[in-house]
Amino acid sequence: MGKNLTQQARGRGSLTFRVRPSAYRYRIGYPKLESKGKAQIIKLLNSPAHSSPLAKIKIKNEIFFVPAANGLYEGQEIEIGDKAETGNILRLKDIPIGKTIFSIEKCPGKGGKFIRSSGGFATVLGKDKEDVEIQMGKRKVRINENCRAVIGIIAGDGRLLKPLVKAGKKHHMMRAKGRKWHRTSAIKTNAVDHPFGSG
Repeated sequence: MGKNLTQQARGRGSLTFRVRPSAYRYRIGYPKLESKGKAQIIKLLNSPAHSSPLAKIKIKNEIFFVPAANGLYEGQEIEIGDKAETGNILRLKDIPIGKTIFSIEKCPGKGGKFIRSSGGFATVLGKDKEDVEIQMGKRKVRINENCRAVIGIIAGDGRLLKPLVKAGKKHHMMRAKGRKWHRTSAIKTNAVDHPFGSG
């Protein structure tokens, strides 16, 4: 009797193929659109669901999480809506051309959706009446000028340089992200287990 194909097992959503809910206990976002002024970095956190460290930030009575910029430290004060310096949060229309940014909103007030992995950044290329042109890797996109972003480069850019050394470390890393590992090549399985099986 054959087994379920890998894609069938993944569709059922068993524990092997499902991320642990506790991994996503921190939700990345920004404060309310009208929030402005000085905010303080309360803590830098490690989240198993994210490749970069997260910064827990407080402004007045509001607390939110964003990917940490390179060079930030606990207790540091940042500004929201003013000064294009590392770690500050500004609308795209207020960011000078040539600045590196990350955690960019798709729609104003919806929270950062683009450029959130460690070492990532985008560059502001130009501005029009309502849009700002941004270079993300090899592609250029136009985004609403009222969307917000963080100035700088995301921390943890050397993450892939350090070797994993042990298979166990890779196992725990993939388990935190809800991915099956090892992945068996289709042609190496038995004919009953996969359409490409048995050579």
